Amino acid sequence: MQVRDQVYINGKWNRPTTDGLIDVIGSGNGEVIARAAAAGPEDVDRAVKAARAAFDGWSSRPLEERCALLDRLQAGLGDRVEEIATLVAQEVGMPVRNSRMVQAGYPAMLAGMAAKVAREYAWEEEVNGSLIVREPIGVVGCITPWNYPLLQVMQKLGPALAAGCTIVLKPSEVAPLSAFILAEVIDSLDFPPGVFNLVSGDGPTVGEAIASHPDVDMVSFTGSTRAGKRVTELAAQTIKRVALELGGKSPTVILEDADLDKAISASMRSCYMNSGQTCIAQTRMLVPKALEDKAVELAKARAESMTLGDPLSEETRLGPLSSAAQQERVRGYIRKGVEEGAELVTGGPEQPEGLEQGFFVKPTVFRGVRNDMTIAREEIFGPVLSIISYEDEEEAIKIANDTVYGLSGAVWSGDSERAKKVARRLRTGQVIVNGGRGAPGMPFGGYKQSGNGRESGKAGLEEFLELKALQL
Repeated sequence: MQVRDQVYINGKWNRPTTDGLIDVIGSGNGEVIARAAAAGPEDVDRAVKAARAAFDGWSSRPLEERCALLDRLQAGLGDRVEEIATLVAQEVGMPVRNSRMVQAGYPAMLAGMAAKVAREYAWEEEVNGSLIVREPIGVVGCITPWNYPLLQVMQKLGPALAAGCTIVLKPSEVAPLSAFILAEVIDSLDFPPGVFNLVSGDGPTVGEAIASHPDVDMVSFTGSTRAGKRVTELAAQTIKRVALELGGKSPTVILEDADLDKAISASMRSCYMNSGQTCIAQTRMLVPKALEDKAVELAKARAESMTLGDPLSEETRLGPLSSAAQQERVRGYIRKGVEEGAELVTGGPEQPEGLEQGFFVKPTVFRGVRNDMTIAREEIFGPVLSIISYEDEEEAIKIANDTVYGLSGAVWSGDSERAKKVARRLRTGQVIVNGGRGAPGMPFGGYKQSGNGRESGKAGLEEFLELKALQL
């Protein structure tokens, strides 16, 4: 069993000022697989001071030197892909066959992608005789979630470091282990002390200390909408910039001329990805009334074909949830769906047969769901699909937009121009049109209570920059 009882501050591994340790629980068996340091506010203060002291030197370092270090960081993380994939599979429950790319390979690539964007970026421009320059915002506090623990860190870390910012990172206490590997890789490279600092612990203790610290210039937070509101409240006391990537309740709008089998297959992959523990999961499937029975039949078959099991098995297609609390939360939503009158097509709240240990939830499908039901309104974060029928295109768009969230969505139609027309009317940060995969570096973020700001690509880099006008 791993014991990660130190934090990484000012280029060194240090004992935290507190003695506590946090148990890291294996999602597949419910057993303790590691323990991590539970740091305190004094450790945050030390980390922020180290980041502040390192900022001037790092921000003035030539861009190419910063980018070269990011390239080396990509290579260093790439060397440890199998280790990272295995740890995250145990922590979160994503099957290791998917974890290798999604939870380990892609996060490593993000370091190199950030370097590429920074190299190509126009850092200065002349406007009507004035010189507009972009400068790093300063010390950035990064607070990240457990569902994609290293990926979400690297979405922030890569562009922030490329911009010239220094970092204080608090990973989720549920899945902190990949962040310690990241710190080890950074420690092996030539990053100056204080540029990157890792302080593990819980949200109320460490996260709130970061958000409220007067010497933190910006907080980049990914997590629940509830926690995002708290971070914003604390950050407002010092008027620091806040970038938020929060929850979602993403709709799939399947129009009557769509390839129904293809649309449902893709939508359910999205809904059940990472056992539904995904902010962009397409959990509301909107289908024409005339196609509802066929859509339900296809969705039921897809759900029942999922192979549940040990996340470390190569045969597993759907793993457990991350924790007992998350398992009970999802089960509660399934019970609520039944209580409010939705028809349970398959799945349910019971422990799957043959999987007595671990935080498993059956892949679940509801039909007859109204958009005012709890399972259609709230983010469940589990493998639960709600099928909602509609009369016409206008009603479909109205239902899709009738949510406090606006993170993602999808539209399917046999007419690509019609699909794009509907996609433009969805109030959400990204829309997948007829299964389009998108290009690396596209901006990612949400409308409404799904957050503010954008990650990835040029937009992601600009989140960490200030604009200065030199009036010549």
